[in-house]
Amino acid sequence: MHPDDLTAALLRERLADTRLPENPLDVTMPPGAERWPPDLREAVLSTLRPAGVLMPLIERDTGLNVLLTQRSGELKHHAGQIAFPGGGMEEADADIEATALRETHEEVGIEPADVSVIGYLDPMATISSYAVTPVIGLVRDSVELILDPTEVELAFEVPLGFLLDRRNVVAGERQWQGRTIPVVEMLYDGHRIWGATAYFLLRLRKKILDH
Repeated sequence: MHPDDLTAALLRERLADTRLPENPLDVTMPPGAERWPPDLREAVLSTLRPAGVLMPLIERDTGLNVLLTQRSGELKHHAGQIAFPGGGMEEADADIEATALRETHEEVGIEPADVSVIGYLDPMATISSYAVTPVIGLVRDSVELILDPTEVELAFEVPLGFLLDRRNVVAGERQWQGRTIPVVEMLYDGHRIWGATAYFLLRLRKKILDH
């Protein structure tokens, strides 16, 4: 599929059958998790905490862009990594969609009213013991970002077509607590997009292009 064919209408159509998960802890595992040491896999699954992220899509004159953030280097988990805005579920959140929208507002200043939710991906376990549900939303192109510097160092946009192109995906490895873990990554304008963020994009690709 040509990048010009990636329209908001197409995404709405391809994601129309997705639903907010009833149980945000009912997870799938990321590709390569079968190579995790058994004790690591057990530890991750036994301590899962629900979380939600927004996959923000902005329609520009050149096509759909994906908004990504670089997390603060001072954070306890995934410091300095490229990520979607989001975080852990709180008791006051009505559901995991509310979590994703609240965290997005806190991190980058996007009001929930400026987001049109068009779909969801299934919850996925991360190596840091979060059960992360991606919420896919179209964001008004006139929105002005207000970054919380304690959580986000910067925000930037990447063309959706680039992120969904198989040729831009590279397999690799990382070290985690002395263990070798398989990962995938994409490199764009000096940014390394990898880990759970990259896996979510691969799953979005499957929903859109392998429909």
